[in-house]
Order: sequence, then C-alpha cells, then structure tokens
Amino acid sequence: METFFMILQFIVSIALIGAVLMQESKGEGLGSIGGGSRMFFGQKKGSEQILETATTYLAVGFLILSVVLTVFF
Repeated sequence: METFFMILQFIVSIALIGAVLMQESKGEGLGSIGGGSRMFFGQKKGSEQILETATTYLAVGFLILSVVLTVFF
C-alpha cells in the first residue's frame, strides 16, 4: 500500500511541475506591490483558468499525499 501512495505522489508531483511550467509568465513579479494593477484587474483566458485550477488541485493533492505518507507509513 505504501508503494501505491509513493507512486501516486510521484505522478502528482510530475503533473504539478508540468502545470506550473505551462502557465504563462505574468511579468509582474514584485512590481505588483507598488501599484501594478494589470495583475489584479486583467481578465483570465480559459486555458489560464484551467491551468490555475489544476495547479491548485494538484498542490492540495500533493500536500495530502505527503501528510498521509508521513503519518501512516
């Protein structure tokens, strides 16, 4: 069972890396702190929204799998 969770975590981690790398760079960096409003008021395209949602779910899945592997195995 431990091996199954480790393989699943590996697959989720590779998918998470891929989702992050496929996202378009915003180009804002820390400049958004000083008043750059393009990052906050820009409309997101369909693919950007899908990648952002996938990144969120994959990150949460990776976190949960890490906790499960640490606590139970």
